[in-house]
Amino acid sequence: MSIRVALVDDQALFRAGVRMLVDSQPDLDFAGEAGDGAEAVALAERSQPDVMLMDIRMPVLDGIGATERILAEAAAAGRTPPHILVLTTFDLDENAARAIRAGASGFVLKDADPEFLLAAIRTVHAGNQVVAASATRELFQRFGRSEGRAPAPVAWGELTPRERDVFALAAKGLSNSEIAAAEYLSETTVKTHISRILGKLGLRDRVQLVVFAYEHELG
Repeated sequence: MSIRVALVDDQALFRAGVRMLVDSQPDLDFAGEAGDGAEAVALAERSQPDVMLMDIRMPVLDGIGATERILAEAAAAGRTPPHILVLTTFDLDENAARAIRAGASGFVLKDADPEFLLAAIRTVHAGNQVVAASATRELFQRFGRSEGRAPAPVAWGELTPRERDVFALAAKGLSNSEIAAAEYLSETTVKTHISRILGKLGLRDRVQLVVFAYEHELG
């Protein structure tokens, strides 16, 4: 089945270019566009896209606020939420950190090559992150706020000792191969542990794992 892609940006010319790019791909379907965050919330409910490309700086409601509302409303309605890929002008800036904390699956620069943007869409749709976990950790070290960190939730207690070890290494940004070497495991076993950890904690990808670790002081 085709991946349904929606676009949110306040620049009409940019939207037209991305729409043409998406329409040129046989495995992608353009699911609609919006010019501000409030329109994005309505678009997400109406079209229920698989992936939303979300600008950050927009009138009425910015991309971070729109991301929070879209994910919250999908959860309240029992719908599968879209994977949100944030479009930003600056690499590793505070807005990127805020967007990831809000639930975005990653971010790409607005001047990225078309091939990279297409690959990013397919990557987040597959359930993976676009921003490496190590970059996410760097983001939160640079722009994170220490106040208001919450204690570990009940679900944390469901992790086995081995899963907690793997979690700690993943939260530091280590790759599967690096975790495998550190824990004397195969990469396949590491992937299995990561999948179980994400499932138990209700997380979508390793980016959210890093955010979870930071917010609960677990990494």
